[in-house]
Amino acid sequence: MRFTRGMTGISRALPALDTVTLERDGHVLLIGLNRPDKRNAFNRAMLTDLSSAYGLLESDPSVRAGVLFAHGDHFTGGLDLVDVGPNIASGDFSLPSDGRDPWRLDGSWITPLVAVAHGWCMTLGIELLLAADIRIAATGTRFAQLEVRRGIYPFGGATLRLPREGGWGNAMRWLLTGDEFDAVEAHRIGLVQEVADDADAGLARARGIARTIAERSAPLGVQATLASAHLARERGDAAAIERLRPDVAALFATADAAEGVQSFIERRQAQFQGR
Repeated sequence: MRFTRGMTGISRALPALDTVTLERDGHVLLIGLNRPDKRNAFNRAMLTDLSSAYGLLESDPSVRAGVLFAHGDHFTGGLDLVDVGPNIASGDFSLPSDGRDPWRLDGSWITPLVAVAHGWCMTLGIELLLAADIRIAATGTRFAQLEVRRGIYPFGGATLRLPREGGWGNAMRWLLTGDEFDAVEAHRIGLVQEVADDADAGLARARGIARTIAERSAPLGVQATLASAHLARERGDAAAIERLRPDVAALFATADAAEGVQSFIERRQAQFQGR
């Protein structure tokens, strides 16, 4: 494993996107779905904007964690099939050259993402949650993986990730029927890790978790943790085990590891620089 992405560089300017808002909160990047008049349904423009936002999340050296949330009354009503349908039929999903896959299916990612849902969380919404590292839902959130009722099937990762996260039977119960379920069921099957009282509380909780990662955890240690987990998932435990000791040895040689030891000796909060 190479620890090459320093976290102390100058942050990139935030682009102005039409359907996604971007805001900095220290080392946390807040990504807000912003098509509320359409229940945040994803058209081609919104997929492009989220791709650009994720590109920034993964490439800005000052960003240590991200939060995905939504403006308005709903997380998302899913894909705008009228607009996106022709691309589905043709298989053409071109993305910006500096963007990343909005479904996060283009390889391992090094920046943790916390996602929080409220209102409607339909089809693509569930897949956006599954693609995040930590998920929260507000009480009252309504979930449904409706693709089988539209003559297609989930193609953004739900067939891969939901059985893994929730177990085969739980996943098939919802993937094969398209039935609606609530936040309590989402929590039971592991789709979300926490249920908040409402949308505001959910966003506050997501921001708090992201800030904890960004401010208290060593950036290179976070990257190595994600890399190890991704490696085990994609290539099996043996491949990940092979890298455990060499990678931790590399981490011990970093300035952040020295700071971690010194902060322990001095009984203070560590000040990590990502190097």
